[in-house]
Amino acid sequence: MWKHNGRTISVGRGWTADNGVQNPANWHIWSASEKVTAGVVEIAEDTPPDSRFYDWSQNSDGTINSTEKVLEDVDVVDRDGVAVLDEDGNQRITKGLKSRIKLEVKSQQGSLLTQTDWAVIRKADNSTPVPLNIATYRAAIRLKATQMEDAIDSATDMTAIKDLFLTWDIDGNRFGILYDWPELEE
Repeated sequence: MWKHNGRTISVGRGWTADNGVQNPANWHIWSASEKVTAGVVEIAEDTPPDSRFYDWSQNSDGTINSTEKVLEDVDVVDRDGVAVLDEDGNQRITKGLKSRIKLEVKSQQGSLLTQTDWAVIRKADNSTPVPLNIATYRAAIRLKATQMEDAIDSATDMTAIKDLFLTWDIDGNRFGILYDWPELEE
C-alpha cells in the first residue's frame, strides 16, 4: 500500500499532491529518492488472519486488529443485562463458531444426500430397491456428519477447531475431519 500524506494512492493511477501538482499514473516507477521527495511512502501491510476464525480490520498504517471468533453460542442481552427475547418469547442467541460450522456440515450433508434422493424416492414410488452402493454411501455420509459434529462439540479452543479442518502437509498426508466426505462408489 502506498500513501501520500496519509492518503492511499494506487499503483497505475495518477494522483494530486497536496500542493496541487498532478502526478502521473506511472509514478510507481520513480526511484526511491524521487518517491521520498514527493512524500510517497510504502506501507507494509500485515497479512490478514483467516476470517473463518477471526474477526479483523485493517488500520490505515497497514496493521491488523483481530480477535478470535467466539466458539460457543451467547445469549443476547440488552445494555442492562436483561435477556432479549424473540417474537415467541424465546431467548435470542448469537451463534458461536461451533454452531455455524455444524450448520455448514448439515448443509453439505443435505446437498450430498440430495444427489441420491432419486433412488429413495423410486423405492417409495414403486418398491425398486435402493442400489447397495447408494445405500452404503448415504449411511457413510450420515455417519461422517455425526463424527464431524461430535468433533466440533469436543473442541475446547480455537486451536482444536482449526485442527478439525481438512489440510494436507507437504508430503501429501491428510489431516482433519471437516469436509472430508466419503465418495459414491460406482
